[in-house]
Amino acid sequence: MSDELDWVRRLRRDTAARPGFLDEERSKLMATATGKDPAVTSPPPGVPQIIPQLPYENVLAAVDFLERAFGFREREEARLEHPGGVHTEMELGTGRIMLGGPGGHGTFPPKGSGNPTLHLTVYVSDVDQHFAQAQRAGARIVSEPADQFWGDRCYEAIDLEGHRWRFHQHTGRSFPFREHG
Repeated sequence: MSDELDWVRRLRRDTAARPGFLDEERSKLMATATGKDPAVTSPPPGVPQIIPQLPYENVLAAVDFLERAFGFREREEARLEHPGGVHTEMELGTGRIMLGGPGGHGTFPPKGSGNPTLHLTVYVSDVDQHFAQAQRAGARIVSEPADQFWGDRCYEAIDLEGHRWRFHQHTGRSFPFREHG
């Protein structure tokens, strides 16, 4: 095989210094032939692998509430307003959620049915401060902050349309199991 590639080495003397050069060039050639760019990744750089989408009757009111109560920030460049409503994305640290109108992808807010379909777990740096912020903003508190046996301190809240949120702060402490009996 070495003899077959000598002509390439003579043309490109720098290939000896970069052993992966030929593989890179082959990938580029195959991408051109197949229409698949190896530089294109899924998800794109900076986008989380999993992004939950929550349905809301009033997406813009949800954006306002989630910002005030839970500290999310809307990704305004992701907002799409269309005749059927609004779709947007919000971030908290490295996490991201999507918000859309009812019926999108067959989902409806729990407010209408009375049944939460999921809960979202979100890590924050100070769960007690976060709890106070959520309470001031009018979140319905399900459980107040409490230390859990696995080392997190958590509280639960319901947002303005019935989605259940569970906020955690990892404390590093763990508590031994106690057997009852």
